[in-house]
Amino acid sequence: MAPVFFLLFIQEDVWIRAFSLFVFLVAALTDFFDGYVARRYNVESPSGVFLDPLADKFLTFSGFICLAFLDPSQFPLWAISLIVFRDLAITLLRIYTDRRGIMLATRKSAKIKTAFQMGFLYVSLILGLFVLIPGPLAVFTEQLFSTNLFFWLMMGVTAITVYTGIEYIIVNRDLLRSSKG
Repeated sequence: MAPVFFLLFIQEDVWIRAFSLFVFLVAALTDFFDGYVARRYNVESPSGVFLDPLADKFLTFSGFICLAFLDPSQFPLWAISLIVFRDLAITLLRIYTDRRGIMLATRKSAKIKTAFQMGFLYVSLILGLFVLIPGPLAVFTEQLFSTNLFFWLMMGVTAITVYTGIEYIIVNRDLLRSSKG
């Protein structure tokens, strides 16, 4: 659903963009319930274990990439690229180590990072809809973007994301070294 969301969101029509947010919500909810059911009834499959985190990331990545279409000065592509690179690298590392039977420690900071990313992403995408609605919502959103608040929030999300990636490698370095041998 990530490509569908992306293609709909970048349209400049309020109804199409609103529908894109509905698609995003449905994708996020079905992913949540799919994972819940798989864990609850112990019906995880190797392909599901591999594909589920990747699908999560692609939905998140498509959301972040959409932000650059809203306002590249508030949501610079280099910051989005750092977030995508970090999350993709760590996800692929986790998949690799899981397949080798090595369980890497997940830090509380990584869970906080995800909460910050998701909160920031959801608010930004909703504002991306508001900017297309004629009237006070569009004016408010334009004024909000003109303050550079979202640029600084983006910098904060990017910093937390990069920090947790580095922390992840440092905390798990002994396990990673032993997995090479």
